[in-house]
Amino acid sequence: MDKQEYQERVKTITPKVRSSVTFIRAFFTGGLICVIGQALYNMFYRMGLPHLIANNYTTLTLIAASVLLTGFGLVSPIVRFAGAGYLVPITGFANSVASCAIEFKREGQVFGIGSQIFAIAGPVILYGTITSALFGALYYVIVQIG
Repeated sequence: MDKQEYQERVKTITPKVRSSVTFIRAFFTGGLICVIGQALYNMFYRMGLPHLIANNYTTLTLIAASVLLTGFGLVSPIVRFAGAGYLVPITGFANSVASCAIEFKREGQVFGIGSQIFAIAGPVILYGTITSALFGALYYVIVQIG
């Protein structure tokens, strides 16, 4: 198969994406997740929890919901509809960890789940930590200078 045949094959297999519809769905789905998060925060705060604890419970609830949706196989249809609107918030991060745990469960606790659970989320954690450290150092230098 030469390069031109390969390109034609890729063109026929690749799904057609209507970017304006995709952007709108992602925007509204991500916004809906944020509204749900805000409603959860308001509920926890009205229950008398301090601000930071209400924040933590909100995050934990969103993560738990995403893990449950992943476990029941409901994330794929949501992502097909919402795209990055579901994957970008914390729900997508929880899904990436839970899906690896489910996928490698059959290989055992240590060599399966234990070693593969952060296969997708690991680079995000690593580069997020490095980037935040660099920006923190840069901020410190800027504050000290001026």
